[in-house]
Amino acid sequence: MPHIPASAALARFRVIDLTQVRAGPTACRQLADWGADVIQVQMPDHMRGDDTLGGQDGSDYQYTHRNKRSITLNLKEPEGIAMLKKLIASADVVVENFRPDVKYRLGIDYETLSKEHLGLVYASISGFGQTGPLAQRPGFDQIAQGMSGLMSVTGLPGQGPMRVGIPIADLCAGIFAAQGILVALLERDASGKGQWLHTSLLESMIYMMDFQTSRWLIEGEIPKQAGNYHPTSIPTGVYKAKDGYMNIAVFGSKIWERFCDILGAPEWVTDERYKDKQGRSINRDSINAEINRRLAAQDCAYWVERFNAGGVACGLINDVKGVFDEPQVQHLGIVKEVVSKHHGLQHLVGQPVQLERTPSTVSRAAPKRGEHSEEILKEIGMSSEELAVLKSKGVY
Repeated sequence: MPHIPASAALARFRVIDLTQVRAGPTACRQLADWGADVIQVQMPDHMRGDDTLGGQDGSDYQYTHRNKRSITLNLKEPEGIAMLKKLIASADVVVENFRPDVKYRLGIDYETLSKEHLGLVYASISGFGQTGPLAQRPGFDQIAQGMSGLMSVTGLPGQGPMRVGIPIADLCAGIFAAQGILVALLERDASGKGQWLHTSLLESMIYMMDFQTSRWLIEGEIPKQAGNYHPTSIPTGVYKAKDGYMNIAVFGSKIWERFCDILGAPEWVTDERYKDKQGRSINRDSINAEINRRLAAQDCAYWVERFNAGGVACGLINDVKGVFDEPQVQHLGIVKEVVSKHHGLQHLVGQPVQLERTPSTVSRAAPKRGEHSEEILKEIGMSSEELAVLKSKGVY
């Protein structure tokens, strides 16, 4: 079956996905979800190691590789490299996350490929960068979380560093790589030339540290863990009502006044300890204790309704089931349906950005390894006879 675009937005582009694990596949999924013809290149069955992402039948793999086609090529054989180069010649983009030296050893680095493909956009994702003292070091999500400073500002004070509950370094590196690819494709429209772009888990996490890095670079302050409370805006964080926990965010003096009124504590507005941001920062423990004491009189639902009606941001803290029970989440339609010929009906989270004229959907479930090998190779001019010979030699 030929390419079935998930959107008209990027349907004219072909992407060769040479990636594994999560960061690279995430970048390629972003492009696939907007309609690009993403061809996932994997090693043949007889050469594969352990499957990642819980195996190819697992929910993680199904989510990460939807909207792609799959081909197997043995890149340890010259014929496999030759077929890959022929495939790349038909494409706009290559995405890889080998260790930095591997692409040069295989002869599929940007400098080599761009000599015959001037318009090629080539994206590399690594743990720590393409050059430098740590370039050859293996990189994993939690390592980048730690080295970037993220774990030093996550978790409860005094309880040691804490990882974030999702593979945020992998995901952000993948999303930033996809953004870089789109920027390079836009620039190519003007120059006619492709280019090499690269990002890393470490760079992505440092960027995502955002205001925490500015606190050090501009103000010379080393941020510390603040637990569930905002480090600079008080009161903002997790508070406990009669039946559970919720988030409340109080930003600015006007919102503070409304918050005090709704909570039945108008005297806090003029209390020397709490009337301004500096006082609330110094006395954060006492004000938070007072807030929790008053919230304990009613259920979360009561406070969420009251605060939001008064213009004070407040929301429940859901488990994953609760997320999809939310009427607003159901209204947004972020859950998409697709029928897999291998697994039946699936429900997957779609893109969080809505393009009204060229929306994204899930048009194809994740493929089995090499499911589209022959159709793709025939698209680049290989005959049935040639494919039979190459198949017998274990090239695909």
